[in-house]
Amino acid sequence: MPARHSLVWLSASGWQQAAQTVAADHRITLARWQQADWPLVLRRRETDTPDHELCLGLALPPDGNGDKTRIPLRAQRAEIQRIEEPLTLQKALAHMPSGWSGPLHAFAGDCLHSGITLRIYGSWAWQILTQQNYVTASSDIDLLFTPGSAPEFSRGMALLAQHAARLPLDGEVIFPDGQAVAWKECWQALHASSQPRVLVKTQASVQLASVESLVSSLETP
Repeated sequence: MPARHSLVWLSASGWQQAAQTVAADHRITLARWQQADWPLVLRRRETDTPDHELCLGLALPPDGNGDKTRIPLRAQRAEIQRIEEPLTLQKALAHMPSGWSGPLHAFAGDCLHSGITLRIYGSWAWQILTQQNYVTASSDIDLLFTPGSAPEFSRGMALLAQHAARLPLDGEVIFPDGQAVAWKECWQALHASSQPRVLVKTQASVQLASVESLVSSLETP
């Protein structure tokens, strides 16, 4: 099962079938997406989704009011042409908005030095993939951090917290089995005195869990 936020390209027949799962006024957008060969993004499964289908989506650039239209759709697994992981932060640096330049280079350098790999999604990723204007002055830098061990988790969380003072860092920590927690919520829970539970998103559900249980699911070196 590919992970949430994966980039998905459909076959020609897959686009035709997917168009039947969206509102009629969104079909022109899907046709443009197909013609430009832009990807869709894998989203959390809806409860009534059959096993042979994937839940996908795309987001349009913000309008004049800053509102961003999101179009959910479905596609059959057999019509998936290819799937790729989200863009890495290091590769995305070549397309960095000027307002983030210095602090983001410093953050990326610290991550590289610490052996931390981050991937991006959200507005910045859509802007790179489609070359349309998604990033605004209020945009966050949406990151995916998938630690392989408890020490890596600790290093990555410390870097996120350190550099969030100068950058609008947002996003998720991805634990085994695709369990995703907002990194800010995770950081707050780590430093709380009462060990609160955090909201965990999986491929098909949302639940509560303790950070301790999530960290214990990581490999120990």
